[in-house]
Amino acid sequence: MLHELLLALLGYTGDLVVDEREQQTSLGVNFSPDAPISDNRSFKLAPDLSFLQPSDRDLVERIIALGFYYRELDRFASQSRNLSCIRSPYVSPLETERQPSVYRRAIANGVVEILSLYRSAVLHIEQKLLSETLPILATVTQGLNKFFVILPPLYELVLEIEREDFRGGHLLSLLHKRCHCGVPELQTCVQRLLWHGHQVMYNQLASWMVYGILQDHHSEFFIRRLEKEENHSVSDHEISDRLARLSTDDASLTDWHSGFDTCLDMLPSYIPTSVADSILFAGKAIRILRNPSPGFQLKDPLDNQQVKRGAQKVQGFVGRFSIQKDPFVSTSLIGKELLPHSEADKIELMLKDLKDSSEFHKRSFESAVGSIRAIAASHLWQLVVVRADLNGHLKALKDYFLLAKGDFFQCFLEEGRHLMRLPPRQSTAEADLMVPFQLASMKTIGEEDKYFSRVSLRSDLYILVYQYRMVSFGTSTKSYIGANPSSGLPTNSSEMSLDGWDGIALEYAVNWPLQLFFTQEVLSDYLKIFQYLLRLKRTQMELDKSWALGMHQDHKRFARRCNNSAGGSLSQQRQQRVRPLWRVREHMAFLIRNLQFYIQVDVIESQWNILQAHIQDSQDFTELVGFHQAYLSALISQSFVDIGSLSRILDGIMKLCMQFCWSLEKQESNPNTSELERITEEFNKKSNALYTILRSSRIAGSQRAPYLRRFLMRLNFNLFFETTARGVLNIVRASPEVT
Repeated sequence: MLHELLLALLGYTGDLVVDEREQQTSLGVNFSPDAPISDNRSFKLAPDLSFLQPSDRDLVERIIALGFYYRELDRFASQSRNLSCIRSPYVSPLETERQPSVYRRAIANGVVEILSLYRSAVLHIEQKLLSETLPILATVTQGLNKFFVILPPLYELVLEIEREDFRGGHLLSLLHKRCHCGVPELQTCVQRLLWHGHQVMYNQLASWMVYGILQDHHSEFFIRRLEKEENHSVSDHEISDRLARLSTDDASLTDWHSGFDTCLDMLPSYIPTSVADSILFAGKAIRILRNPSPGFQLKDPLDNQQVKRGAQKVQGFVGRFSIQKDPFVSTSLIGKELLPHSEADKIELMLKDLKDSSEFHKRSFESAVGSIRAIAASHLWQLVVVRADLNGHLKALKDYFLLAKGDFFQCFLEEGRHLMRLPPRQSTAEADLMVPFQLASMKTIGEEDKYFSRVSLRSDLYILVYQYRMVSFGTSTKSYIGANPSSGLPTNSSEMSLDGWDGIALEYAVNWPLQLFFTQEVLSDYLKIFQYLLRLKRTQMELDKSWALGMHQDHKRFARRCNNSAGGSLSQQRQQRVRPLWRVREHMAFLIRNLQFYIQVDVIESQWNILQAHIQDSQDFTELVGFHQAYLSALISQSFVDIGSLSRILDGIMKLCMQFCWSLEKQESNPNTSELERITEEFNKKSNALYTILRSSRIAGSQRAPYLRRFLMRLNFNLFFETTARGVLNIVRASPEVT
């Protein structure tokens, strides 16, 4: 009986202890080592044992239950440790009913450790009973006492794992939850199982955060690669050709922007989402640092010298602005690794310390992840800000997209003024614009401006949308401004366009690694602001030109009046008729000048200084991205581009100003003022609406209230705007006298 009992404790049945499931084989029930874990305890004493008292039978059945738990746990471990499912990431569904799991295999290793302790206890009991004369049942019960509180809960645990098919983060969450119990022995065992599961997680973290490689063949890690949607209308041959053309730059950018994501379903419940996001960022940053663009690696240190004035050759169009390699700020950094071995070793050591710890400490884990993220962000900042000269490119975008180079755009608009008075020709509009663009660059852009070669001009937004789609597929290694990626439509509606030339757009070529910073959405925001500012600049220039033309005509009339005294009364009548119109023009110029001054000084320069302060103080790439996004958001919001009612009024005012100037120029040949009076009436209505919005009590508590008040102060510093807007709805006939 002793050996029958000991064998039953190790999962082997016989005449004394029987397995009810084995008895069902005669009924056609398949029972094999690969059979699923039984959810009912099937070890029973043989019913024909008459020499056992009822109390002894109950005690023996309680003891042999451990044998059942041992056998089921051992079966779970054997099935989960089957290497045929683990070695290959591509397992046929016909070969296994369950998807393989490296986490379950790790848990199975922990179960094997516990079962080995159990087997040792059974062996010790056998040796003790054979060497001494002791009560069998009492000795067995005393020797296996702690396993009565360990094996049944472990059996329930693996039964739940099998039934729910827990894998990856779900499995870790379950074990972490079961660790919180009031039985010290059971808590120690479950913590050991969780430790084994964490070994897999730490190995995946090390691969991701040290080498930038995602090791997750069975989709169990909480960092996942996003699969691209397959286009079934494209043949396999075409897909292969396109993938062959996909450059290293495009692949790394795709990985950075849309290649990886956090899978919340596989995120263990005790790891915060913010920590998972930090792990995601750190791994992507390490991928960038360990896999730089080949063109970036092959830069000649001599090219990193500052290019001196006059060193450029004159070539073609932008003739004097031949494309050159980006100079870097510091030549001492050239040749060093983007991620030094010492830093990689430091990251690996922090993960090793976590891995070697017997328990999972949330605070230590979060601290280590934060430190690793800081290392990755710092080196990425060094790459983008220092080596790639981010600040120089920011300054270039400010110069050309925020019109900081006012002399260039003033010259461009003057050179193209006569062209823009005519409707654009769809086939040649872009080529027509190139002439004034080149002339303006030759007159105003110096040879030391190494960024102008990156700027190009476009006029058809639909063409730009097509170019953006081509860039996003990977046929180009540069990012372009010129399209709205979210909608695929022109950024300006025809309703708000001044004329056909309102779709003028700039493109800025961005090389690796600056695409990490200047995303397509960021560049589209720059384009939106540029088109708004260029529209404002055109309006201001037309108002100035109309004043200059009027003064020239007045001087000519004055000269004729001096030579011909008979025409004096007629000239005075004309002057009396035109004087109210010149007052209206002055009102328009006053509003446009103050709007322009407000945007350029109060908004752009102010926010630029704030951004520069942040760049000086920060050495974290993600912080810098946030600061730049706040900078762009402030430019858009404080310029009122995103306020529908206000932007529509301002666009309408600019359109009326342009129409007024064009009509005013025709006065010399066509004295009819009806069109000018209509424009004047519309202008006063919109001016009054603008004043009403700026003074509205509804915006007093708005976040935009300070900026609206600042703009109103610019307009109404001498009560001129208030008097004009309130007063004077009859300005069509007579303009108010304002001192």
